[in-house]
Amino acid sequence: MKYLIATDSFKGSLTSMEAAECVREGIRRVFPDADIRMMPAADGGEGTVTTVLAGMGGTAVTETVQDPLGRPTQATFAILDTGEAVIEMAQASGLLLIDPAERNVLSASTYGTGQLIRKALDMNCRKICIGIGGSATNDGGAGMAQALGARFFAEDGSELPPGGGALGDLARIDCAQLDPRLRESEILVMCDVNNPLCGPEGASHIYGPQKGASPDMILRLDRNLRHYADIVEKELSISARDFPGAGAAGGLGMGLMCFTGARLVRGIDAILDLAAFDEKLNGIDVVITGEGKLDHQTMRGKVIFGVLERCEKQNIPVIAICGRVTDPGRQAFGKRFRAIVATADETVPLELAMKNAKTLLTGTTERIIRKLYAQ
Repeated sequence: MKYLIATDSFKGSLTSMEAAECVREGIRRVFPDADIRMMPAADGGEGTVTTVLAGMGGTAVTETVQDPLGRPTQATFAILDTGEAVIEMAQASGLLLIDPAERNVLSASTYGTGQLIRKALDMNCRKICIGIGGSATNDGGAGMAQALGARFFAEDGSELPPGGGALGDLARIDCAQLDPRLRESEILVMCDVNNPLCGPEGASHIYGPQKGASPDMILRLDRNLRHYADIVEKELSISARDFPGAGAAGGLGMGLMCFTGARLVRGIDAILDLAAFDEKLNGIDVVITGEGKLDHQTMRGKVIFGVLERCEKQNIPVIAICGRVTDPGRQAFGKRFRAIVATADETVPLELAMKNAKTLLTGTTERIIRKLYAQ
């Protein structure tokens, strides 16, 4: 039999590659000479660049860029052998780059993300995939656009300072110096949320609190993004505020659509396409996937669901091995998987399960493979 392993990370315990290696070891304990292919996967969130480099090869490019508060930081993105770039905005504009005591969502900027895009263009990448999870920002992508040449002016002619707190003063946008290479490039945004830019379900109300925004700040940021969208529509003749995903990453979703012509796509689909996953399924007898938890949210663009959908089209059975499996999650998938198994049940403390993640995943794989295929 030929096996393909396409695992996500087990958050807090195993990287995608480490998880794939555990599954491989579990199979080899039953079938030492099995034909096993590995393709660590990701959904565009934090860790995507590391996973892409581990699973697909390519070159890691490290650039000094501005962090959300304008300080220098080192950010890494991937250039695949095909010439496509994979960028994580969290590397430049992520919440984890800022200590909790320093968080200031009013002045946090996506400028560093724009610097990464510009560097990819400098390296002749004309297809760029951008994961936009884990942001510290709420600036509608204005900082990103500034790094690429756009200029934002107040009524008095002064340029706006960084951050979503200043967008209420925006009067005019000048895109004359916006990088012309964007027009000849394909920008894909890996996005798995459907929030609009503004309103109760928008960027500020839903994600502002985790970035340190008080209730008053949230109202101000939402009002500023609404005004920003008005000016963008007036100056660029582009309306994207209500597009699903426009509010992702503090409005970066909308900013990328309006200033770079980006398309928003499901993260796992972008990664599977980059990896030529459908072609890799040729001749495969069974696919094994997995991640830290399978629950009712798994159908919302998670790696497991994306892998399952692709395999179903080619009638290839899929086994899901996860750290935890909830009853609603199991019920949601019915009999679509060949098997769904947890490495530990609810009686095992989470901390203990995470500490022993490698042993548990390897052993669980061995048991399910032996049960299904070694009888």
